[in-house]
Amino acid sequence: MAEPTYEELKAKLAELEKSQGTRRTGSLEFRVGEKGGVSVYGLGRFPVTLYYEQWIRLLDASDKLREFLEENKSKLKLKDQ
Repeated sequence: MAEPTYEELKAKLAELEKSQGTRRTGSLEFRVGEKGGVSVYGLGRFPVTLYYEQWIRLLDASDKLREFLEENKSKLKLKDQ
């Protein structure tokens, strides 16, 4: 098997950097898994997967969660710190 040329390697590297760059834009992606759970990709290294009822409970508690986060902000590790 012949080794790739410098130009081919350079093109492949540019392609990989481009695909990684688009993956880390902060956009979220939602998928339904085999077992019927909804996974959210883009929050961290691994997806967050919950079932329908769990997502509804979490969404219903969103105001309470926001309040909790603000109250405890000084204790939390933030990306800018």
